[in-house]
Amino acid sequence: MTTATGVSSAAAIELVERFGAHNYHPLPVVAASAEGAWITDPEGNRYLDCLAAYSAVNFGHGHPVLLAAARDQLDRVTLTSRAFHNDRLGPFLEALARLAKKDMVLPMNTGAEAVESAIKVARAWGYRVKGVADGRAKIIVADGNFHGRTTTIVGFSSDPDARNDFGPFTPGFVSVPYGDAAALEAALDDDTVAVMLEPIQGEAGVVVPRAGYLAEVRRMTAERNVLFIADEIQSGLGRTGATFQCDNEGVVPDLYLLGKALGGGIVPVSAVVGNADILGVLRPGEHGSTFGGNPLAAAVGLAVVELLETGEYQQRARELGAHLQSRLRGLIGQGVSAVRGVGLWAGVDIDPKLGSGREVCEQLMARGILAKDTHGSTIRFAPPIVVERADLDLAVDALAAVLTGLKK
Repeated sequence: MTTATGVSSAAAIELVERFGAHNYHPLPVVAASAEGAWITDPEGNRYLDCLAAYSAVNFGHGHPVLLAAARDQLDRVTLTSRAFHNDRLGPFLEALARLAKKDMVLPMNTGAEAVESAIKVARAWGYRVKGVADGRAKIIVADGNFHGRTTTIVGFSSDPDARNDFGPFTPGFVSVPYGDAAALEAALDDDTVAVMLEPIQGEAGVVVPRAGYLAEVRRMTAERNVLFIADEIQSGLGRTGATFQCDNEGVVPDLYLLGKALGGGIVPVSAVVGNADILGVLRPGEHGSTFGGNPLAAAVGLAVVELLETGEYQQRARELGAHLQSRLRGLIGQGVSAVRGVGLWAGVDIDPKLGSGREVCEQLMARGILAKDTHGSTIRFAPPIVVERADLDLAVDALAAVLTGLKK
């Protein structure tokens, strides 16, 4: 059995391997169709998606409300560039600003673009508002960070695979241990314009800082007139049982960086969201994107914001997340050494004596469960928020069975 295109799984993989740059090492599974939390391959095999495209598919594959918004806009206008106005952008910006309780939105496309945009905004703010001397602006980041793949961003990564052979790198960044408030405070000086952090470090293995850390960061940055930039590209928009993970910690950053789920799994949409005294430093011609804020993206983004405004998805992630975390922690000592996470997001450390994270994910795939490894022996679970409780049990039971098999 093959898809309507007549391409089998083996043929689809072979074409990618032959003609695609080898910058990924995906599991050997091919998505031909998908609905909700489930993916079907060309041969008709079904898999439970426990990655959700790194949180880009928070609302599930093919959400009917989001598809309807996209289809309606496809028949009207899809791209004008920002050289002209379109009738979808304003409503989207207003709704997203309202959701974040901020004044303004800078729309972009990918998460990395949002990060790059925030870096430019922070530096301009530092020079034009704070009064930092030209060329001296400094941004503090955290060890273990993952903010994207551009040359600027990988320049302040601590992952050698991200950095090696891609220099020289952009100066102006200082990295401190994640979760260490004292180290952060020691790094702050008069040239510091921003601190940029992930409220939960996803690529590092779903690393959750201790309670109160983000509040300390907020206090220190406010006292030193430094911007606090929260990269909520993976953690935001319902994933952790709140609109933003910062909400769970009672913290309001100066800038939110959003992406992934903002496009509803349909189109790339990202944004920097903040108040006018910060985002207002940008002047016409200083920053832009041909596709940023395009009508199709704005229509889908508006529909995403409207889904989040009900609070239904945040509550669902909280309730189902508590069940997932409990079930996964029940495997500690049975081949799992540690579990970290909040809401429907978990990092599971596998006993390396049993196998690598990749090996575990391959065996999960054979049982119809799709998850992703990172940093050797860690696997990540981040199913769409529309996942059913029984599906979560299916995934955890499959992991338990894999671990039992590896012990033999």
